[in-house]
Amino acid sequence: MNCGIVIIPTYNEIENIESIIRAVFSLHKPFHVLIVDDNSPDKTAEKVKELQKEFPESLFIEQREKKSGLGTAYVHGFKWALQRSYEYIFEMDADFSHNPNDLEKLYAVCHFDTADLAIGSRYVTGVNVVNWPLSRVLLSYFASVYVRKITGMKIMDATAGFICYRRQVLESINLDKIKFIGYAFQIEMKYRVFAKKFNIQEVPVIFTDRTKGQSKMSGAIIKEAVFGVLSLRIKKFFNTL
Repeated sequence: MNCGIVIIPTYNEIENIESIIRAVFSLHKPFHVLIVDDNSPDKTAEKVKELQKEFPESLFIEQREKKSGLGTAYVHGFKWALQRSYEYIFEMDADFSHNPNDLEKLYAVCHFDTADLAIGSRYVTGVNVVNWPLSRVLLSYFASVYVRKITGMKIMDATAGFICYRRQVLESINLDKIKFIGYAFQIEMKYRVFAKKFNIQEVPVIFTDRTKGQSKMSGAIIKEAVFGVLSLRIKKFFNTL
């Protein structure tokens, strides 16, 4: 199966879900979509099931019992995809902050170039963020500076959540050991890939803040990222990563 699978975690994304699914399926390059829904009260899952009647061979849904965090949703999706024969596995948000058109760019860097992990990067060519307040831009940008200093990774956008993995990368990682759930999950995954010396490439994209629905950002997620980076570096130092 040469097409990629785009994993989209959802919690209360009824305002965006149909549009984002149709946007992915309208691309020239065919992709499959897996929605991992955390029992959204707004009936996001019901809308996806309705759309499955139109896209029975390419749209899939996994429903979880409760809201359990972004990281665990992606790990659930990764395991689902690895049980099938997908060669390229993507992370993407439901809220159009990631432009679905850029999926083809990430795919090309992994399929036609030498990347094992392609990152849709907000900062590799400057600051490409639309509609974020300056405080959040600075928080995100300097979080990546902090990550580079602590970990030694050269990645400009360490907290990015728009990703393409080659299958072999995810197969090499013990997904049951993934600890973090928010921003720190994105950092941890990149760091584990970096530690295994896979080829990581950043692809410039423009990130546009959501216009519909509610952000899932919280102080606890930021705190997890700050202290999580230190714990990852310590684990690698002691070869316990």
